[in-house]
Formats: sequence, C-alpha cells, structure tokens
Amino acid sequence: MQSVSIELVGFLKQSYFSDFEKTEYLKQHAVNNIKSFLYKSNKHKSCPKILFFCLLWDTCAVIGNGGIVANSSCGKMINSADFVIRCNLPPLSDGYEKDVGTKTNLVTANPTILFKKFESLVGRRRPLMEKLSSYGNSMLLLPAFSFGMNTAVCMRTLYTIQDFESAIHPVFINPEYLIKLSKFWHAHGLKEARLSTGVMMTSLALELCDDVHLYGFWPFGIHPFNFKNLTNHYYDDMKPNTNFHSMPVEFSILLQLHRNGVLRLHLGDCQ
Repeated sequence: MQSVSIELVGFLKQSYFSDFEKTEYLKQHAVNNIKSFLYKSNKHKSCPKILFFCLLWDTCAVIGNGGIVANSSCGKMINSADFVIRCNLPPLSDGYEKDVGTKTNLVTANPTILFKKFESLVGRRRPLMEKLSSYGNSMLLLPAFSFGMNTAVCMRTLYTIQDFESAIHPVFINPEYLIKLSKFWHAHGLKEARLSTGVMMTSLALELCDDVHLYGFWPFGIHPFNFKNLTNHYYDDMKPNTNFHSMPVEFSILLQLHRNGVLRLHLGDCQ
C-alpha cells in the first residue's frame, strides 16, 4: 500500500480542472477556472515558473458528514486549517459550529441535492441562495459534466448565483479527471460504481496541501472509542445509497493512507 500512496500523490500532481476556453460551450459562460482562482486567491505561496505543479497550502481539512463528528468539539481545529473543504452543502449553524467549524474555502453540491431539496431550481430559487450564504465567498464545486443529466441543473445553479449576485464562486470539475481518478482507485481495490464525494475531495486535498486532515469519515454505526450509537450524518440519519458507494471499503483505503503517513484521520474528540 505504500506504493499506492506514492503513486497517488504523483498521479494527483496534474492540473485536472477544466480550461474553460477549450470548448465552445464553456466559452459562452463566465465560469471561474478553479485552478487559476486558487493560485490568485492564495496570498501565502507562489509557484516557481519552472514547476508544473506545486502545493498551495500547508494544511487542508476535508470534512465528511459522518455522525462521528457530532459532539467532537473539532470546530476550532477545523477552522485553523489553511484550506477547508466541505461536502454536499452541509449545515454549519444551529449548534453544529462547535463540532464542524464554519470556515469554508470549497464546498461541493451533489446534483441529487439540487434535484431533491431544491426542486431542480425550476421553481423558487431563494432557498438555495439562503443555503449558500452559509459558505460566504467560498468556491462551489459543481459536477456539471460528470453525467449528462447533471448539466442543466448545474447551469441553472450557476445562473441563479449570477442573478442573485452571490459572493460564492461556482466552479466546474473536469469530467476527464473524474474518469481517470475512478480508474486509478479501481486499480487499487476500490471497485464501487461511483467514487464518493469524500474520496474525490480527499484526492483534491492531497494535491493542494502538504498536510491533509480528515474529519467525519467513519461509515459505521458504533463509535470506535466510546461504543455509542451514531447517526449516519452529524445532522440526520439518512442512510447511504449502497448501490453506488462502498463506504467501508473506501474507509479501509483511507485508513491505510493514514497508517502510511499520507494523511491523518481524526476519529476521536478534539478536546
């Protein structure tokens, strides 16, 4: 598995986000290039011109939504990271701040959430904008071209953000990268139908940061230390879709990366 971690970091040292000038379709839309946005927004590091790639931040925190982060008091530690990535529009208020923090640099939006919770944005759009206000001027990562059925709702999200003049920055991920990433993990034992957002964002974090910390990644119903029952998410108990994802297998790979020193999994309380 050590060779896996070395190969993974090497594989991730590529520019994988879309150059939006490459397609006529994207030329018609004012969408930020996530890679250039990251470089421009980072005041702390600069990349030598001779290097094709460099790490941008010292520490990244990737926040999964697992019930294990509830009552963990990890919010302060999470907020101290240089770059914080959150998955699938999670709640940050109503008392969750102490456990998950509030700092957000990038947050993902699974199209399923846009379809189900926000009615595909074919009706009222203010509820989505009220939700997005929780994340300030962070980036909103939309998988607009991962599957054809996602494109329209992601574009409506982009237009809604523009129409409401929101501070959040919508960005798209290159579908070619998602295919390559899926093939990479498949070759190393992760043979699920689709990678979870957590694994994809962990892969992103390994590219962006020297020191990657994961919180809320525990796919089981019993706490590993106090043996108390856990809800599936820190904010609800909606069960995962096992037709697409294999969370226990993903976790075993992340745990091995933790053991190899590639990243750090936080499973206990922070205070």
